[in-house]
Amino acid sequence: MATTSLTTLNVLITRPIEQQQILKDAISSRGGGVTQMPLIEIKPLQRTASKPALESKIQHLDSYHILIFVSSNAVQYAATWINDYWPRFPAGVAVIAIGPTTAQALSARFGCEVVHSPAGMTSEDLLELPELKRVKGKRIGIFRGQGGRDLLADTLRSRGGEIDYLEVYRRLSVHYDAKEFCASLRTEAVNVLTITSAESLFKLDSLVRDNKEEWGLIPLLVPSARLAQQAEQSGFGHVINTEGADTMSFVAALELLADKIR
Repeated sequence: MATTSLTTLNVLITRPIEQQQILKDAISSRGGGVTQMPLIEIKPLQRTASKPALESKIQHLDSYHILIFVSSNAVQYAATWINDYWPRFPAGVAVIAIGPTTAQALSARFGCEVVHSPAGMTSEDLLELPELKRVKGKRIGIFRGQGGRDLLADTLRSRGGEIDYLEVYRRLSVHYDAKEFCASLRTEAVNVLTITSAESLFKLDSLVRDNKEEWGLIPLLVPSARLAQQAEQSGFGHVINTEGADTMSFVAALELLADKIR
């Protein structure tokens, strides 16, 4: 049933365009306004020298003790590879997801049991899982996009694990003219900003940098304490940690914010 709990808000959604609809619908159904300007594009892996290496790892997926998926994108793009070689997901391999949304996607795609941290959706949270505490001699595959943080892999290596990256997609920056971008935010009367990754934070900061005295003062929603700290260091003065990148975490934070500014 539609509500009017977000009528005072006009929210900028910057996540990749194919991931915006659920959040957009949730905000709109509560009376909020939405401005959609994706900052990052998700694309399949290019046909480069890295593809044969990835193909070999996928063919030998049953040689891993643990497989970790760091995003729903990792699940989506890994599936196109895994399904080519594994009609049934290999048995005996522990599967770990970054959060509940990714875990649900894994279960739906592959019908396997999936573990995720109840504490949160960061690499730091994953590293506290009992399954990743004692990994000496274990072979661990990490499904992700090209680039990104190395904390997870570095820490697991320090614990004695043998780590492979299985990079199945790439992230590309969406081009905007900075002046036109800020003008669009004003025209749409945006009064809440959102980002969901370090890449999108960097891009947003570069676009509003010359107008930070304006856009650095309105609320910026981020999904983790790490990104909140980075946003504050970049000069954003009203940063809200939603403690999760899923739709309900963002909506809950928006509802609290709307209550404060009514």
